[in-house]
Amino acid sequence: MGSLPDPGLLFFRGKNLSKTVAIVPAAGAGVRMGGDRAKQYLHLKDRPILAVTLEALQKCVILDDIVLVVPSEDVNYCQKEIVQKFGIFKVANVVPGGELRQDSVRMGLETLNGQHDLVLIHDGVRPMVEPGLVEAVIEAARKHRAAISALPAKETVKAVDNHRQVTATYDRTKVWMVQTPQAFHYKDILKAHREALKNGLTEATDDAFLVEKLGIPIRVVLGSERNIKVTTPHDLALAQYLFNIK
Repeated sequence: MGSLPDPGLLFFRGKNLSKTVAIVPAAGAGVRMGGDRAKQYLHLKDRPILAVTLEALQKCVILDDIVLVVPSEDVNYCQKEIVQKFGIFKVANVVPGGELRQDSVRMGLETLNGQHDLVLIHDGVRPMVEPGLVEAVIEAARKHRAAISALPAKETVKAVDNHRQVTATYDRTKVWMVQTPQAFHYKDILKAHREALKNGLTEATDDAFLVEKLGIPIRVVLGSERNIKVTTPHDLALAQYLFNIK
């Protein structure tokens, strides 16, 4: 009979290696990109942006499952042409999203059955995310309850009204530009989205904002300048360059 596992290791696994799922919202139409294809399906070399994003997440050892949220008419296509074609075996479910990103994240959350302690949320069109950053955000959420990736502002940041008149200038040393991935405890992020729906809050710019509304502090992890969001043709060209030199 083989030796029994170290009880200390079992304790460590039970307490610190909680099961984590990534929700990847990719249901946007990509109107700022132009063209007749949604931005998540545009290619970086020989792969759709969405496939590159999922492959990066799959490399994270401490990430157990992925729930992919896409337009309802694309569920079968993404299952066959993204998940199966590129061997993204950590994708546990492909589900239809909503009109807004916030709706899509909530719909992804509602498919979970409570078996995951932590939820990581990462935009489907941030293909250059590095596994190390994903893992750092997950570890920070385990320790601090909620965590986001962000970069300190390089430029002076001003508030501007509807007439493009400056109304305030902020101390840029206290301003950070927020990215995904973001990670939260399952019960916190589910409650945050349900409360937002109940209160008619639909225009949240990120998920951390909804969690902040619950009074939960958010830990910031230093993000990456490579972790760009592909929204415009300029972003796509930059992503192509970064993908080719990685």
